[in-house]
Amino acid sequence: MSSPATLPPRYLRTPEAARFLGLSGRTLEKHRTYGTGPRYSKIGGRVVYRVEDLQTWVDRGAKSSTSDETGSVVLPAKRHAIAPPAFADERRG
Repeated sequence: MSSPATLPPRYLRTPEAARFLGLSGRTLEKHRTYGTGPRYSKIGGRVVYRVEDLQTWVDRGAKSSTSDETGSVVLPAKRHAIAPPAFADERRG
């Protein structure tokens, strides 16, 4: 039997990923279009999300209180003047 560490990552298509996040599929598509959403991959013509990437994106917006200034901000799904992709800081290194 395989241990959890040796299992391949779990991938979700847009409808399942949106349900996981508590968003509509259309909102998740807008995030993808504007570069404000979680990392995704294209396999053939299909868009898929790793569960780990979805969780990382959600965790970026975690706060302890309304006055908490720490951490990153998860931008709304709309066009932003200078908005780096939500996952840009993960690509460095």
